[in-house]
Amino acid sequence: MDSRHLIARRAARELHDGDIVNLGIGLPALVPEYLEGKEVFLHSENGVLGFGPRPAPEQVDPNLVNAGKQPVTELPGVSYFDSSLSFAMIRGGHVDVAVIGALQVSAAGDIANWAVPGKAVLGVGGAMDLCAGARRLIVTMTHTEKNGAPKIVPELSLPATAFGVVNMIVTDRAVFEVRAGRLYLIDLQPGSTLEEVRALTAAEFEVAAQQVAG
Repeated sequence: MDSRHLIARRAARELHDGDIVNLGIGLPALVPEYLEGKEVFLHSENGVLGFGPRPAPEQVDPNLVNAGKQPVTELPGVSYFDSSLSFAMIRGGHVDVAVIGALQVSAAGDIANWAVPGKAVLGVGGAMDLCAGARRLIVTMTHTEKNGAPKIVPELSLPATAFGVVNMIVTDRAVFEVRAGRLYLIDLQPGSTLEEVRALTAAEFEVAAQQVAG
């Protein structure tokens, strides 16, 4: 299993029956592949609630997509509405969990996920709304940049999306919780060791020893 699917599978474990869940574009969009047996209602900013995983190539409907323009499937009870109502759901606190990607996360739960200085960007999109409105925010990302630079840092060096909003970080190396502005390691991904995670994490963290196998 590649790192992206490893992260998506672990994030899916955090979702529970009855949750209304918004998935960001990119890596979070893989989460539906690991929801079998769970009654989770997937929400998208473009105005759909209750969609399913990506269809087989021969079953793609170009009119049925998520906010990232990726094809999805319909599940029984799916509903459609306009984008303004979709954002009203987010801003009104009706999304239980948002799973989004990030460029950096700080030890205090600050998140940067929309801009790299000097590179062209389309805009922040719905990320700020999700960070402010979702009841729980799970970040899914690789543990480091391609050059090995840590993404979990003491303080953000990239333009911030929101401050103190992240509840959980799921990477290809480990799983962290942010509790009262402090970072706790709660799980290791298969094949990772505590020593490796310490070496690849710039921010200080505590180990929830009862939950980490080592």
